[in-house]
This record gives sequence, structure tokens and C-alpha cells, in this order.
Amino acid sequence: QVQLVESGGGLVQPGGSLRLSCAASRSIFSISAMGWYRQASGKQRELVAFITSGGSINYAGSVKGRFTISRDNAKNTVYLQMNSLKPEDTAVYYCHAGDRGRDYWGQGTQVTVSS
Repeated sequence: QVQLVESGGGLVQPGGSLRLSCAASRSIFSISAMGWYRQASGKQRELVAFITSGGSINYAGSVKGRFTISRDNAKNTVYLQMNSLKPEDTAVYYCHAGDRGRDYWGQGTQVTVSS
């Protein structure tokens, strides 16, 4: 099992930046894939980005070029650097880990982009 705790959300103006962190309760070195999802009010949860244990990365088209996902195995942490934020990026952001056929989720962190 693994517990995930997100941090770094908040209120930011359009065009601003935030960095989300996802701290895992154990080593993430062998976790197959870790990523970020988001869920806006009244909408379904959607994939934002993921990174595999081998370093492969995938982004949703809506965030490509603006968001960067990374993992620090030594700190058991995954990051999501979000730049050029738009109001449509407003959502609760969830950290996810997929390992040996099981899914693990964090509690979510709110990101609000508004002037």
C-alpha cells in the first residue's frame, strides 16, 4: 500500500504559476506510474499528466507546454509545475499511483485560477 498527500494548491491569478507536490508514504522507485488528475466542479475527473518508473511522460493536450511533471525518487515525491495558468485549470487536483494492478489516490488539493 501507499498513502499519498498533496500540497501546494491555492488561489492564483491567470498567467501565474503553482507547484503541486505529492508525498508518498513509501519508496516510489518501483511504482509503475504516478500522475496527476483533476476534477472541476460538475465535471468528470480527467488525467493531467503521468510519469512511469522508466521516466516516460504523458500530458493531456490542454496542459502540454504549460505543465511539467517530475519525480524525485530520493524524496518519494512527485511534482507538477504549472505555468501560464488559465481559469479553466481551476479544479481539485489529485495525485495517483498505479502499482501492481491497484490504484491509490490522495485527498486532493484545490487550485483556483481567478483574477
